Amino acid sequence: MHNAIEKAIAIMWDRYHEPLSLDTMADSAFLSRFYFSRLFRSKTGTSPGRFLTAIRLYKAKNLLLETDMSVTDIAYAVGYNSLGTFISRFTRSVGISPARYRWLAEHGIPQMSRTRTAGPRRRATIGGRLVLPPVDVPVKVYVGVFDSPIVQGLPASCDILEASGDYLLRDVPEGEWHLRAAAIGLGDIAQPSMRRPLAVGSHGAVTVRAGVDLTVDLELRPIGVFDLPILVALPELDSNVPGVRPYGGVAGRSGSPVRRLVTKP
Repeated sequence: MHNAIEKAIAIMWDRYHEPLSLDTMADSAFLSRFYFSRLFRSKTGTSPGRFLTAIRLYKAKNLLLETDMSVTDIAYAVGYNSLGTFISRFTRSVGISPARYRWLAEHGIPQMSRTRTAGPRRRATIGGRLVLPPVDVPVKVYVGVFDSPIVQGLPASCDILEASGDYLLRDVPEGEWHLRAAAIGLGDIAQPSMRRPLAVGSHGAVTVRAGVDLTVDLELRPIGVFDLPILVALPELDSNVPGVRPYGGVAGRSGSPVRRLVTKP
């Protein structure tokens, strides 16, 4: 069954521009629609449809950076019938519109910031030890919390490291969040289309309560076939300034109660 899902994912990468249906993907794995969907989700953490969408948007990002194709042409090239649907999904997933993504990639971007909700209720922090697998190149490691298992949109909080060490995500709102980390080779930072992670780490369904800080240790692993492409504008569009930690990710603890979680891949 492992090979069946792997084959289906390979078909998605090869035929993302086609109108692939759930039936087509299930047939490629010689499974029923229901069983295929359930097995696919257990292996990847998301549905076949969302995985295919992630691949299409990832390919769209590459075309925006590598070609002078119009946004309309790119939408159709990656399998969308509607320009409006493409722009809407790209903007929701990446955090900015396709046209702005292309412009910022060409001209650079100031440090991103998030609008913080005013009010007396204090938020929480998530921090811990991040451990990289053996890598033979310098890396930049992005850690963030997202409202879905797919790394998309702007994270609620983010930190950047350059090696194994302690990370800190500040001002995380109350709610359920998915913690994700990705290590990108520094040699690929200047080549946006090459920015596929060397290693990834995750911890899902972390419940954050105001005033209760969490410690979550992350152990990254080499990226595999079941990992979705990263859709978030980071790491493509961060300021890339040494020592800068966007979204308020700076050293220091609030001294509030701490709950500890430990995760491994």
